[in-house]
Amino acid sequence: MADQVVETGDVRPAGRAAGEIEFLGRTRELKELRADIERAGLDTLAGRKAPRARVLLIAGRPGSGRTALAEELVRQVADRYPDGVLRASLTEPGDTPVPVGRAARDLLTALDEPAPAGACDDDLTDALRTALAHRRAVLLLDDAADAEQVDALLPDTPDCLVVAVSGGPLTGICDVRPCTLGGLDAKSGVELLTRHTGSVRITVDPRAAEGLAEECQGQPAALMLAGGWLAARPQAAVSDLAKQLRAEDTEGTALTRVFRLAHAALPAGAARMLRLLALAPAGLVDPQTASALVGCSVGSARTTLDDFVALGFLHAVDSPLPQYEVPACLHPQLRILAERHERPAELQLARARMLERTVRLLQACRAITETDSPQARQKLLDMPRALRFPTPRDAADWLRLTRPALLASARLAVADGELDTLARRLMSQLVRAMAAHIGTQAAAADLYDIHSLVLGIAERRDLPRERAAALLNLGDLDARTGRTADALTRYRAALDAGREVNDPYATGRAMESVGGAHLELGDYDRAADWFGRALVERLARGERAEAARLYGRIAAAHTFAGRYGEALRNWRAAVAGHRKNGDVAAQARALSELARVQEYAGRPEESLRTCREAVEWARRADDPRLQAALHLRVADTLERLGDPASAGLHRGAAERILGDSNLQNDPDACEIRTASPGD
Repeated sequence: MADQVVETGDVRPAGRAAGEIEFLGRTRELKELRADIERAGLDTLAGRKAPRARVLLIAGRPGSGRTALAEELVRQVADRYPDGVLRASLTEPGDTPVPVGRAARDLLTALDEPAPAGACDDDLTDALRTALAHRRAVLLLDDAADAEQVDALLPDTPDCLVVAVSGGPLTGICDVRPCTLGGLDAKSGVELLTRHTGSVRITVDPRAAEGLAEECQGQPAALMLAGGWLAARPQAAVSDLAKQLRAEDTEGTALTRVFRLAHAALPAGAARMLRLLALAPAGLVDPQTASALVGCSVGSARTTLDDFVALGFLHAVDSPLPQYEVPACLHPQLRILAERHERPAELQLARARMLERTVRLLQACRAITETDSPQARQKLLDMPRALRFPTPRDAADWLRLTRPALLASARLAVADGELDTLARRLMSQLVRAMAAHIGTQAAAADLYDIHSLVLGIAERRDLPRERAAALLNLGDLDARTGRTADALTRYRAALDAGREVNDPYATGRAMESVGGAHLELGDYDRAADWFGRALVERLARGERAEAARLYGRIAAAHTFAGRYGEALRNWRAAVAGHRKNGDVAAQARALSELARVQEYAGRPEESLRTCREAVEWARRADDPRLQAALHLRVADTLERLGDPASAGLHRGAAERILGDSNLQNDPDACEIRTASPGD
């Protein structure tokens, strides 16, 4: 990750790039923190090697510049850690702790390390420690809620450094000395005001500037809001703002009082938008989100958001897209104002508009990938211009950059409980968009979380059909990551849900999946039995293609069990079924498997004849991979029958096919693909 130099306050003034902002003050704290890195720990003093990473703790109230100090420290020491800086926020807006597993997964993703879908917290934190075992990296853990969160993410190597930010001490982590922050010194506080107001007003009345900094208690976030208020009023003197603050109700912190004053000075429309930003998922907002919350145009929403950055209400996120972040220290204030000034029905309507806009953006994100279809092209053109993406690449970038907010939207919609219909639509479109742009395999971890949310709604609303679909999807993801026993439990529950509403697709799919799980677990008798039950369902509904495929799965189970007679009978039924359906490629594959079982059964001559027949059908199907694999199988059989000359001819034919098809470097080129990965 690229490092940034950030402001001492929790907000950056407009018009400045992150790299251009100089850090103010905190010289003593920085010196102490850097010295603490080199300090001999308790293990070193006892003559033992430090077993874990050194933890530096920066403690302070929200708005004290604690995150900015951590970022500056990381910037100063980053060159000692060649494997980079990893960042994770451990508290969501609303003071909800982030699950340790989710934080570990995000850190693994930043390291380009695999994070199995659906893995438990312990597995994910173990994977993170393994990934960091031979690295020299810095972990910046922002807004830690408690010691358990930080302890679970600590690398088991002294070569890494952990910088934790919290509201207080992390009791339970040994050998940690907190660096507790108060306000900025007077000089730094005045300089922070000067960046917004310019030097003239400060030079004219330096005592008033010092008094204002004192009224703000040296808190960077409060000073940023005060500076924004003055910058928006060039005619106002610094002393005017100081007087207004002294006249304010003394209830609350300095940040609370400055925020109330700054909010009261906003025009009514802008003030309402600011309050509604409390609903922004994960505290992340863009012009589309703000537009939907208040019902204005996207352009005017962006202008207002830029004004909020200049006034100190928002961070501008360093991103190719216009993105903004609600500072964590202001989120509680926004939530209080929203509940005080907006009726519950208005807040719910704003949430609904925001979710509906997100659903439509996801529809457009997926639709841009389906331009081969005239209907899809027309549907895309019918969308408002503000919702359309120019190219598939733009849509993919939007999906990647807004992923945290999209996932947070889904979680918040489910937690709300009153917008389940919108939540289901949102998650349906999110799954489709991820499958279109990222792929189901690459997005498996996110998809697992989404399907779990869908399952929660289905159980809450008693929707058996949706419950069955979610359970099947979760079972598939469990099976792919080796949790076959868990997958089997999911599949059985999906079967019960499908039967509850007499859903033929869900029941048939669940039966086959139960059989596949038993096959993976080595229980071949149960596997064949469940495949047989699924076959009966398919035959009863006249689904001949699926029935032919299931004959193959039954045959595979019998093959693994060593019942070659039953396997041969079912493979012949599969061949006949594919022939009736006109599926030449499937027929060729079924013949190749029939030949394999004939060889296992000690019938090499029959296997040779069947292989040659399969080669011909593979040629008709124009499947060079299968043709080459079958030629090699024929060659092996001929060698066992004592005909090396003919075997050489078939090997040569396989090499020519692979060469003509540019498959020479494909390690799976000669693998015969069966109907099921487990076959």
